[in-house]
Amino acid sequence: MKNSASPFFLLSLGLALLAGRAGYAQVRLPRLVSSGMVLQRDADVQVWGWARPGEAVTVAFLGKTYRATAGAEGKWSVKLPPMKAGGPFEMSIRASNQLELKDILVGDVWFCAGQSNMELPMRRVRDKYPQEIAQATNPRIRQFDVPMRYAFTGPKADVTGGSWVAATPETVLGFTAVGYFFAKEINAKYQVPVGLIKVAVGGSPAEAWLSADALKQFPKYEQQSAKYKDSLLVVTTKQRESAAVSDWYKQLHRADLGEAPGQPKWSAPGYDASGWATMNVPGEWAGQTPLGPVNGVLWFRKEIEVPAAMTGQPARLELGTLVDADSTYINGQLVGSTAYRYPPRKYDFGIGVLKPGKNVVTVRLISNGGRGGFTLDRNYQLTAGGQTLDLRGPWQYKLGATMPPTPGTTTFQYQPGVLYNGLVAPALPYALKGVLWYQGESNTGRPDDYYALTSTLVQDWRTNFRQPGLPFLYVQLANINAARKEPGESNQAQVRDAQRRLLALPRTGMAVITDVGEWNDIHPLDKQTVGHRLALAAQKVAYGDAKLVSSGPLFQAMKAAGNKATLTFAGVGSGLVAKGGGPLNGFTVAGPDRKFVPAQARIEGSKVVVWNDQVPSPAVVRYAWADNPEGANLYNQEGLPASTFTTELAK
Repeated sequence: MKNSASPFFLLSLGLALLAGRAGYAQVRLPRLVSSGMVLQRDADVQVWGWARPGEAVTVAFLGKTYRATAGAEGKWSVKLPPMKAGGPFEMSIRASNQLELKDILVGDVWFCAGQSNMELPMRRVRDKYPQEIAQATNPRIRQFDVPMRYAFTGPKADVTGGSWVAATPETVLGFTAVGYFFAKEINAKYQVPVGLIKVAVGGSPAEAWLSADALKQFPKYEQQSAKYKDSLLVVTTKQRESAAVSDWYKQLHRADLGEAPGQPKWSAPGYDASGWATMNVPGEWAGQTPLGPVNGVLWFRKEIEVPAAMTGQPARLELGTLVDADSTYINGQLVGSTAYRYPPRKYDFGIGVLKPGKNVVTVRLISNGGRGGFTLDRNYQLTAGGQTLDLRGPWQYKLGATMPPTPGTTTFQYQPGVLYNGLVAPALPYALKGVLWYQGESNTGRPDDYYALTSTLVQDWRTNFRQPGLPFLYVQLANINAARKEPGESNQAQVRDAQRRLLALPRTGMAVITDVGEWNDIHPLDKQTVGHRLALAAQKVAYGDAKLVSSGPLFQAMKAAGNKATLTFAGVGSGLVAKGGGPLNGFTVAGPDRKFVPAQARIEGSKVVVWNDQVPSPAVVRYAWADNPEGANLYNQEGLPASTFTTELAK
């Protein structure tokens, strides 16, 4: 039988093949290059993407057309010439298909990286800055929030998600708080759009952000990461560790007497807790009870009298921060739960929970390891109808289950090089105004190599972004932990001093914030001051305002004569002052034996003279050398604090 095909069939087949080929060849873009993006003004700007190898691509923008041909691996790019700030504009990219990008602005782009204090969103500080959030509508401030991704096997070509979002009272809740306050100041001062690319990852150490080439300078970190290039090892490790943690929780729940099957639940409103012991809240149970530093689950219970005026309306329960995970009930109703220690417990709930008279607050608190309890110096209160009940004081408690510490897990996103591969590499062609870096807390256990890591990181990123003069602005670590009166060693201070020394690199700037931290919270809420001080550094370093006083006093040199050491400073501004008046505090001095003692200090013009009569030959002076340098009060008249320093030369 003779084969034949109708003209309609042949036409349909041809169109299908053409469609298939076109689908294969469709031009596509990285997620950063998308509608709503902010492009860097006054700089060469790369627009890039992928198409079929050898395919011609055209980019039309601001009345000009740019052409490129996809290379052997399908990648193409065009270079846009320097542009003035403005917008919104539209861009058309055409190959076998056509893409239309809308609402594009040209302004300044800042790469916001580091760990949780950069990641911390405006949502976490909304109670502190309600007006800022209510007035946040500004289409010229935008953020691209890059989802966390790590990679062991080399740089990734694109991020896994995200989009450009303009600031509104709703969307700003997801903005990096430090970045938003910074962007707001820069936008107001220079009247240009500001784009934030947020790539911060909570808990990440500096080495996670280095490229493979940079890691070659640190063999121990390079070797640490190398073993995880075995993808099977990574998968099996995750499975094994996840199973161990899951089993721990299963055992915990089975052992918890407060939720034992067939028995009254300890969260029930009518439960009889008359036999429970008491302890004071806030505080740790290790120091207050015979239990010691037990891990597992403890139940806490407090009866409160609620006036009728507080009922029948929305309410909030605040329980500071808890170590580690909680489920919290009022009158047997679950009002909130949090899986780990750091977030503040602010549980909002509606009508029908509170009742006039006796109410019971019950907290099921899991301690995964270490010392569990209720963090000191936080709010513990119930608020409704404009009235507040203080919940501090005696609470009943009972041990529900004792467990060993939760099995440890491998935090893969903290391994050397993996965040560079997953988060930095995909953004490399994107032109930037500068970097905002807030990191260091996770390196305080290993302070000796922090300067080497971060100075390498600065050069590494400048090389790979192909911007040798890329401004790099960063935040010095805040004060943390309880203050101590006697001089001593401090890993926090060592990292701060490494950060101070990083200023020797060109086009760097540092925000000192040892006066805005919170002793009991590694995530201090005052992010506006941090953003402001970074903005001051930006005005000096990135925008060229040479006359601006952008930092507090920075140690330069020491000269000893007799029993006195005279210190000179940069960043003096209009003059040195002891903030709050009175004596100058925060200095310690040591002789050649390096036994540090508190020192007296006075300001003489633009210098500080330091001495202690017990040290006839001062060899080393330190300032604010503590985790929490409470009382350190050297400032300039512009109100900016002096950095932690030691006069010792770096090893």
